Amino acid sequence: MFRFYFFLLFLFLGFTASAQNDIVIKGTVVDINTQLPMELATVYFTTVKDSTIIEYATTDKNGFFSISTKKYDKPVFLKINYMGYQPYFEEEKGLLASKDYGKLYLLENVNALDNVVVKSEAAPITMKKDTLEFNASSYKVRPDSNVETLLKQLPGVDVDNDGKITVNGKQVTQFLVNGKPFFDKDGAIALKNLPAEIIKKVQVSDYKTKKEELSKQESTSDYSSINLTIDEKKNKGFFGKIVGGYGSDDRYESSLIMNFFNNQRKISILASSNNINSTGFSMDDVFDNMGGGRNSKGLSGSSSGGGKGITQSNLVGFNYSDDWGKDLAATASYDFSNTINENKSKSDQTSFLPTGNIQTSSESNTRNENTGNNANLELVYKINPTTQIFVLPKLSQSRSNNNSDSSSFSEDENGQPLNESNSKSYTESTNTSFNNVINFNKAFEKKNRNLSLVLINANTSSDSDALNLSKTIFYQDTKPNDDRNQNTKKNTVSDSYSLDVEYTEPITDSLRVRFGSDFDWASTINDEKTFNFDPGTQSYSDLNLSLSNYITSKQNSISPKVGITWQKNKFTVNLDSRTAIVDYNNHSLYLNTTTDLNQKYVLPYGGGQIRYKFNKSKNLTFKYDYSNTLPTSAQLLPVLNLSNPLNTIIGNPDLNPIEKNSANFSFRNFDFRTRSGYSLFVKADYYNNDVVSTSVYDDSGKRTTTYANISGTYITSVGGNWNQSIKKDAHVLRYGVGLNGSYSFDKGYTNAVLYNAKSTAITPKVYLAYDYGELLTIAPSYSLSYNETSYENYSRDATSNVIHKINLQTTSYWPENLVFGNDFGYTYNSNISSDFKKDFFLWNTSLSYGILDKKMFVKVKVYDVLNQNQSATRTISSTSIRDEENTVLKRYVMFSLSYKIGNFMSDKKESKKRGKERF
Repeated sequence: MFRFYFFLLFLFLGFTASAQNDIVIKGTVVDINTQLPMELATVYFTTVKDSTIIEYATTDKNGFFSISTKKYDKPVFLKINYMGYQPYFEEEKGLLASKDYGKLYLLENVNALDNVVVKSEAAPITMKKDTLEFNASSYKVRPDSNVETLLKQLPGVDVDNDGKITVNGKQVTQFLVNGKPFFDKDGAIALKNLPAEIIKKVQVSDYKTKKEELSKQESTSDYSSINLTIDEKKNKGFFGKIVGGYGSDDRYESSLIMNFFNNQRKISILASSNNINSTGFSMDDVFDNMGGGRNSKGLSGSSSGGGKGITQSNLVGFNYSDDWGKDLAATASYDFSNTINENKSKSDQTSFLPTGNIQTSSESNTRNENTGNNANLELVYKINPTTQIFVLPKLSQSRSNNNSDSSSFSEDENGQPLNESNSKSYTESTNTSFNNVINFNKAFEKKNRNLSLVLINANTSSDSDALNLSKTIFYQDTKPNDDRNQNTKKNTVSDSYSLDVEYTEPITDSLRVRFGSDFDWASTINDEKTFNFDPGTQSYSDLNLSLSNYITSKQNSISPKVGITWQKNKFTVNLDSRTAIVDYNNHSLYLNTTTDLNQKYVLPYGGGQIRYKFNKSKNLTFKYDYSNTLPTSAQLLPVLNLSNPLNTIIGNPDLNPIEKNSANFSFRNFDFRTRSGYSLFVKADYYNNDVVSTSVYDDSGKRTTTYANISGTYITSVGGNWNQSIKKDAHVLRYGVGLNGSYSFDKGYTNAVLYNAKSTAITPKVYLAYDYGELLTIAPSYSLSYNETSYENYSRDATSNVIHKINLQTTSYWPENLVFGNDFGYTYNSNISSDFKKDFFLWNTSLSYGILDKKMFVKVKVYDVLNQNQSATRTISSTSIRDEENTVLKRYVMFSLSYKIGNFMSDKKESKKRGKERF
């Protein structure tokens, strides 16, 4: 593993050294009449041949700009744009050496006649403080293209085969439309459904929390946010898509999405129903919900199809946003969902002991149905120019019923039977929760001085009613068998409130001090009663005290805090420190015995972040955090939990808090001209003190589990990736490599013997995507996952596993109106148990034909053409190896129709003219 880390370090140093060969172009932009410097003027180089952007920068408050770029030996234009000024052009034979242009002058537009309009070229890229803005009309796309196609044309933007988007090497995790969410935070719906022709600007900035946004603090995240602004002339209209399909084995799918725009008002309606493992709706016009569900999105933004079993789902959603006056903006959403999941599972598990192993074979059949209602409201009110309030209430309600029929059999390594269990259960449960965030921010006359108040509450109530019929047989001692016919009723109420008060005071232009306090209050009540079946009354009326308990947990804390931010030139430093004064009270009533644990803690926390921006696309970040976490009430209270006949659990009141140190280093670099970039990261978590479970097995294989503190465990991970995009005429080639690795050291107790486990994981990946104009896409990829764990004080010394995955996606858009897609994958799992198949092929294909000016598509698709799909997995942990197989969706054929509708208020002549005026 040391060699692997050394290789990545060597790679990093090599890339850093190559940066020494860059040339630097600099100069100062001033007003020709006033001789004053011009801040935020856009300076960029384009090729003379086709106006491709090579590199760009913006001027600072002194009018100065500096551009680092690779050498370029062909003619280029130097261009400068500033609103209200005539553009500056200068042709160069190439970019061959560093150069200082000195002063470059811009002339203000002066019109002699009122009816004379001076038109200037709109800059394709501009920088507005920390926001990178692309002018959408400067980039050529098909008239029927969506936003994702537009993003692929923007320099520095990369869209991989799975739809993940990065800008200058930073992943985009938030998409907004006119500054507001568009159903889902990750933007999948907007990217696939919004027409590119209505977009005016694409604005990229660092992702900020709402608190950072309102208080105008610097972003502390390593992610980006994209805001799409709609052209005012086209911000009235509607668009949508309707899909319906039916296939073999009664497989079906249907979905509807409609969006209505009227200036700042937006209304969206969404519905979906299917039984092909998609809890959302298709985001891919070619592969739909095939390919493991990776192209399916639910209203929460989560991918679907990758879970266990086969899921039938139904959902309906509504989203509304508008500006209620100039000072109040509102967004509201509601969704209803219903899912039914059926699964058959079997597993083989080897549990490690100091003197032997226990082999356990299990099988289960489950049916789970969940119904949910979720309503959200977001209000932003500007009380005055310096005061804002943000309110985000969320109300959720869910109901579920779960059926399970399971069995297990355990034996020792010599084949001697230890125990056997069979059980059936049925559970009904309900859950209601209300969460709310109130964020108040007051800015003062002095720059960067502000007051922030954040109030958060979370209130949850859940009830469950479970019937359990089980029989457990013990073979190796005189322990009586465990027979149960019981009804368990459980009620849980949880309430938490948090107030964050923070005041920021600027000391200088580059130094700010923050101080304040967090006030937290939390309470949880668990009331569980179990009743045995009484044959005399033929009802569940016999209270079982050993399986009933009443537990409460209360936690109150005050955490004064202080922090500083220093920002100078390319450096940003954030330091934070707080101390939590905690009153932690846990209470239980079990077997008519009361237990109270009242403890007080003083817990320090600290952290820091150092970020250095070499330029707009190259940055280095280092983070460190020190934290303490209290054990849960279940880990602390010495109360028996006998709900599992094969595992008795009891808490340990002598546990100390979890004490952790975390460090994170990352480096990103993107070369704008060559459209290539790489990133490196190193992460490490070290536990001065951790809480782990410890188990003691008896002769029949039954466990008694408690908790203990362990020190000196850690986990490290390191990785990097490199990618490049090459575009020449109609040919676009994107390729890249990635390498991730991790090493962990874990400790614990089994049968009172201290064990340790050292785990190593390495995952390399290589991928490629080739586009030939708008006719053909080919995207192969390969990944390997290697895992190895070595043990001490176990009967087993080591175990390992290797998984190979190969995938090839092809999509043909020729001849016209015909779309033919194939998604072919092969998976090989080397060391899985002989009871499971080691490898399988998964081939999905679709063929569609467009009619009615490509508004309607007729499609036939086949999922799992070879009928080989499976879900066998191996999981290696510090105490066991588990091989598991679950129900998967198998081959089906489906015929479907999809129809796109849309109409926007725009001039048709202008729409036709737009394509000719793009770069």
